[in-house]
Order: sequence, then structure tokens, then C-alpha cells
Amino acid sequence: MSTALLEVDHVTKDFVRGGLLSQQRIRAVDDVSFRLQAEQPEIFTIIGESGSGKSTLASMILNLTQASAGQLQFGGANLADIRSTADRHRFMAQIQPIFQNPFEAFNPLKQIDHYLYMSALRFTQARDISAATDCADAALNKVGLSLAEVRGRFPHELSGGQLQRIAVARALIPSPKLIVADEPVSMVDASLRMSIVNLFKTLRDDHGISIIYITHDLATAYYISDHIIVMQHGKVVESGDARAVLTNPKHPYSQQLKSAVLLPDTP
Repeated sequence: MSTALLEVDHVTKDFVRGGLLSQQRIRAVDDVSFRLQAEQPEIFTIIGESGSGKSTLASMILNLTQASAGQLQFGGANLADIRSTADRHRFMAQIQPIFQNPFEAFNPLKQIDHYLYMSALRFTQARDISAATDCADAALNKVGLSLAEVRGRFPHELSGGQLQRIAVARALIPSPKLIVADEPVSMVDASLRMSIVNLFKTLRDDHGISIIYITHDLATAYYISDHIIVMQHGKVVESGDARAVLTNPKHPYSQQLKSAVLLPDTP
């Protein structure tokens, strides 16, 4: 059997809330399993409403949160074994996040190009600002921007759509194998959402990068996804080929989600 790019194996995450005498155990993710193949880049979508556990699952995939049970492996390596600074650095270069709100992803007091230079100096062979500048410009070109457009500008001087593209460019600088995009278009103007969504397809098709796309938006999921899982209360209630699941959902929760959205006809 070939090595998976990412393997999530019966993963569970519990949180304990409350005081010493009134503790409550909350199960955010409950026995979730799926696998992304290394040989075939794909857009794998996690669908669910707020509180379904999808963002907690994303946090575990990014190794920001430890699983309570089960195992996560990336490239055959157990994420629980990543402890040293060097190991964490290598892991971060291969799997990059894109978060929901682009305005919160950047310090409003720092110029945007600073983030691009720092990523290049940290994750690539660039050893000076000149080389980092070339890396930044190349990454921006992949998302339809250029360094000349963003150099010296602060976050508030750019639109949400531009900032999200810059966030994607920053994620591309280390040449990752996987991007985890958590609700990446929910804070972007409707007129710009499809440009971001189409960008993810380009990253998959032209650059060989797999995407974990986390959303509650079935319309964009239908448009770009290869495979999906549907989560409710921490559990996977349905999974499979994206078009098949979204066109003809079997689980009542999936049917309920579909009923609230008008999906395009299957070509």
C-alpha cells in the first residue's frame, strides 16, 4: 500500500470545561477517519455547520491541537512525534494554513510584504532580502498579484479578496504539499469568492497541491471538491465522491443541508 499524504485514523478530541467541581467533558471530534493519497492531489472538503467539529479537526491536522485518541500521520510520520523545533519547522513547511478572516491573519501595524519576506527567509533557501523578494514576487504571481502592487502597503489599504490572495501566496512560499483552508471565502465579498475558489483548483491542477477545504457552503463545495465528509456534532455522518454525496445525500443531516441550498445541475 502506498504511503498516504495524510491519514486521520479514528481521531477523537475531548475538551474539559468548567471548574474543579463542575467539570464537563465535551467531545468536539468523535472517531473521524479519512485518507488523502500522496500520488493524486485533490480538494478534500469537510462540510458542517458551526459546532460540527470541523475547525477542531483542522487544528489537529495542523498539529496545533493534540488528539485525545486516535492517530494522525503526515507523509507516514506520526504528528504526535513532532516535538523538536527542527521537526516542527519541517512539518510547517509542508502543510500550510489559510484562515477565515484575512484581516485577522495580518498585524495591522505591519506592512504586508514583511510577512512574505519572513516566510521566504524562514522556509526557503533565500538568505537575503533580494532573494526573498524574488520568492515573494513569484508566489504573488501565482495568485494573480505582484510585489509591486502590495509592497509597502498595510492590511487596511487592501480589500478582503486581495488579502486572502496574499494569504494564499504566503502559504505557497514554502512549496507545501497540503494547504488547510478553514472557511477561506466566508469573509470575502460574494463577487470575489469564485476567484479564490478557482485559485484552489489551479493550485491542485497546475501545482500539485492538495487542499483541505473546510466550509459550510455546499455550493462552493459542489463546484471544487473531489471528495467530502459531512460532519455533525463531531461525527462523520456521510462521506464519498463530492458530486455523488451532494447530488443524492443519504443521511438526514446531509439532506437538510442540501435542502437549504440550490445546487447547480450536474453536467
